[in-house]
Amino acid sequence: MNAPNRSPLATGLQLALLLLVAVLLLLPLLWLVSTSLKGPAEDIFTSPPALLPSQPSLEAYGRLFAANPMGTYLLNSTIVSALAVLANLLFCSLAAYPLARMRFRGRGLVLALVVATILIPFQVVMIPLYLLMVQIGLRNTLWALIVPQAATAFGIFLLRQSFLAVPVELEEAARIDGCTPIGEWWNVMLPAARADLITLAMFVFIGTWSDFLWPLIILDDPTLYTLPLGLQQLASSFSLDWRLVAAGSVVSILPVLLLFVLLQRYILPSASGDAVKG
Repeated sequence: MNAPNRSPLATGLQLALLLLVAVLLLLPLLWLVSTSLKGPAEDIFTSPPALLPSQPSLEAYGRLFAANPMGTYLLNSTIVSALAVLANLLFCSLAAYPLARMRFRGRGLVLALVVATILIPFQVVMIPLYLLMVQIGLRNTLWALIVPQAATAFGIFLLRQSFLAVPVELEEAARIDGCTPIGEWWNVMLPAARADLITLAMFVFIGTWSDFLWPLIILDDPTLYTLPLGLQQLASSFSLDWRLVAAGSVVSILPVLLLFVLLQRYILPSASGDAVKG
């Protein structure tokens, strides 16, 4: 039975409410961009506050890159985040496939233990992880940021649930064509779980890109600093230039926004027919 048509008033109120929520969510970002574009002679603490700069200037961005190794910070963050994403997609999907499709003794226990690790705060494993990195000689290297992020319990559980939704007939057709279990994983499971793989990639990228605590603990060499550590250097004990801090924050946010814009069209329910057919 079809739902009754909604009145124009109800539709208008809903749109107005959504618009209000959108404005409230975007206001901090707009304020950040506005502060970064205000010129040196402009007071950023006026009352009432001015959202739009009266004298727009890119001076803060110029000083940001001229006085700080922002290129190095961006490169380090990109390397760490990209390798963490690739490692997660590989290892989590390889671990999720047998948990979803293969029958073996203790499968439920293994899955329960994996999911249980999600409840463990990072602060609990921080010191043992640091000692491990020191013992294997990875302290003060970018690998110390990548290896702990190479696989996540959330990624394994997410892909396991995604693989469970793939029709068994696709695997049987691939098996008839001579696919090995690895071939079924590569040719059937991964294409069918594309949307969840992209979702996992975005979660891992955002989490690694914005991570501050672990790089602060494991890194001493300023040439290895990631973007969050680099931005922290902008706030010294003797001076704090809010235009510079705002410009650095905008630079750190832009890659995440760009990634979301590029990948959002792929985060759709993927048709199982897109996988390799028999």
